Amino acid sequence: MNQHQLKDFLDLKVEEYNQPGFIANDPVCIPHSFTKKQDIEIAGLMAAVFAWGQRKTIINKSHEFLRLMDDKPHEFVLNYSENDLKPFLAFKHRTFNSTDALYFLYFFRWFYERHDSLEEAFVGNLGEGAQMEAMLTHFFELFFSLPDHPVRTYKHIPNPARKSACKRINMFLRWMVRQDDKGVDFGIWKKIKPDQLVCPCDLHVDRVARKLGLIKRKQTDWLTAKELTQNLKKLDPLDPVKYDFALFGLGVEEKF
Repeated sequence: MNQHQLKDFLDLKVEEYNQPGFIANDPVCIPHSFTKKQDIEIAGLMAAVFAWGQRKTIINKSHEFLRLMDDKPHEFVLNYSENDLKPFLAFKHRTFNSTDALYFLYFFRWFYERHDSLEEAFVGNLGEGAQMEAMLTHFFELFFSLPDHPVRTYKHIPNPARKSACKRINMFLRWMVRQDDKGVDFGIWKKIKPDQLVCPCDLHVDRVARKLGLIKRKQTDWLTAKELTQNLKKLDPLDPVKYDFALFGLGVEEKF
């Protein structure tokens, strides 16, 4: 398959999977439960953090966590009392436990008392056109800048400086930044542009991308995610990460 044929093939698959019907069975359904910008951000980040394992379990655990926040996450993080935190002591999803939950809530309160949108946690003072690697590192450093942060929580916020492919956080950023007329991604962030995004590189995307010759590296790490994104930019320089829909759909729905 030459590059022109590959683009035609993947464009068709984007059209097939980038549809409202995709939402219900994907973690993106979690932020779609909300309309307030800050609620979408908080719900979206938590759903992305929980995105390990079966999608059904991820969705159920995300709903469980948000119910503990009275399904009003922004209002909750700004106003919770010590007593309101007690139900979180029993929360667990895979390696995410109560220590992690309480720190996330602590960070959200600290941040939203100072900023209107979580986008600022990525952009900071980096300026327009910053590389995604710099933005992800900035977010990691800001997230863990608070006193007495638990080291164990590092595993839940990936950092390209530690060679992580940052799959889950790149997925969250796709949701927040990409904007089209399909209604899956939100496009509520404007300082980060779609051409700055890096493609989420999970097991399914990785497998399909290798079969299509979009990845050559043997391991799956940050450089692999960048390699994939650079090759997708040859197909669409302005919106390369739209092909996440095609690669994921081919891997999960069609067992390509």
